[in-house]
Amino acid sequence: MKDCTRFYIAGEWVEPHSTETLDVINPATERPIARIALGDATDIDRAVKAARNAFDSFSQTTREERLALLGRILEVYNERYDEMAQVISDEMGAPMKLATRSQAACGKAHLYFAMKALKNYAFEERVGASVVLKEPIGVCGFITPWNWPINQIACKVAPALATGCTMVLKPSEIAPLSGLLFAEMLHEAGVPAGVFNLVNGTGPDAGAPLSAHPDVDMMSFTGSTRAGVLVAKAAADTVKRVAQELGGKSANVILDDADLEAAVKSGVYNCFSNTGQSCNAPTRMLVPRDRMKEAAEIAGRVAERMQVGDPKAEGTRMGPVVSRTQYDKIQRLIQQALNEKTELVSGGPGRPAGLETGYYVRPTVFTNVSNDMTIAREEVFGPVLAIIPYDDEEEAVQIANDTVYGLSGYVQSGSLERARRVARRLRTGMVHINGADGDFEAPFGGYKQSGNGREWGPYAFEDFLEAKSVMGYDQAG
Repeated sequence: MKDCTRFYIAGEWVEPHSTETLDVINPATERPIARIALGDATDIDRAVKAARNAFDSFSQTTREERLALLGRILEVYNERYDEMAQVISDEMGAPMKLATRSQAACGKAHLYFAMKALKNYAFEERVGASVVLKEPIGVCGFITPWNWPINQIACKVAPALATGCTMVLKPSEIAPLSGLLFAEMLHEAGVPAGVFNLVNGTGPDAGAPLSAHPDVDMMSFTGSTRAGVLVAKAAADTVKRVAQELGGKSANVILDDADLEAAVKSGVYNCFSNTGQSCNAPTRMLVPRDRMKEAAEIAGRVAERMQVGDPKAEGTRMGPVVSRTQYDKIQRLIQQALNEKTELVSGGPGRPAGLETGYYVRPTVFTNVSNDMTIAREEVFGPVLAIIPYDDEEEAVQIANDTVYGLSGYVQSGSLERARRVARRLRTGMVHINGADGDFEAPFGGYKQSGNGREWGPYAFEDFLEAKSVMGYDQAG
């Protein structure tokens, strides 16, 4: 078992103040693969001071210097790419194909597109007789989750570096190894001491003091809405900026002119990707009422053929969920759906046949779900799909928007013009038309209780910058 009980602070791997430790569990084997230290307020304070000390100099670096730094980080990342994919698979159970082609690829993409945005980003703008300067906000605190670990670390770290900020990262204690590996990469690439710091720990013991710290100027949090509320409350007393990417219950609106077979198949695969552990997963499939039976048959067929098993095995499409806690939550919600008299098409409680070890969940499809049922309201964060009937386009839009969340939406139609029209009516931060992939240059984020602020590409820069108006900038001497 690997010892990972040091923190990265002020350019060095240091011993923690806290004596608490935690085993990192491989969810496919239920066995520990590493041990981390769990930091406390003292560890956080040390990291914040390092970031504060580094800010004055790093904030004054030039665009060219920061481009060169990001380029070196990307070079090191590419050299250790396969190592990153392996670590992600081990810590959170992603099948190797997904870990290599998607999970690790996200880290690379965010570095690349931050560089692309930085090359031409306007940090100075003439407005009337004044100049508006966009300056780095200061010390940033990052709290990131376990489901897409390096994606959510890199999409914060890359724009923060690009804009001249310094930072303290608290990655998820459940899947912290990719964050530690990323810290090694940043060190190897020559990130100046104190610019990037990492402290492992739990939300209450490390996340809360980071959020409340008076020398932290901005908090960026990705995780559950419940935890996001706690971060915002802890940050409120110091009036720091808070950017949040939170939960989702995304609707996949399949219109009556869509190719039903193709739309349902892609919807099921997207829902079950990453074992359903994606905040923007299309977990509510909206289907014309007169085609419910056909849609359920297609979805059930796809679910039954889903290859679930060892993340290292060839052909595995779906691995385990990340932890026992997550497994138990999903089982509770599946049982609740059965109690509420939904119609089970495929899957259900328990593990798939032959998988007695590991946190494996049966790919599950419910049909004839009404939008007021628990399975349609709560974020399951597992491979569970709810198929909901609607009578016309107006009702489909109403059902799609009838949620406290607003992260993502999906529209399937044989008419691009119609799909665009429906997309404009969805109260979500993102909409995917006819299976379109995400775009690393377009903003990622949501409406309502799915958060605030935007990540990815040039839009991410705005959260890390302050606007300063300088009046009389051009007055004659």
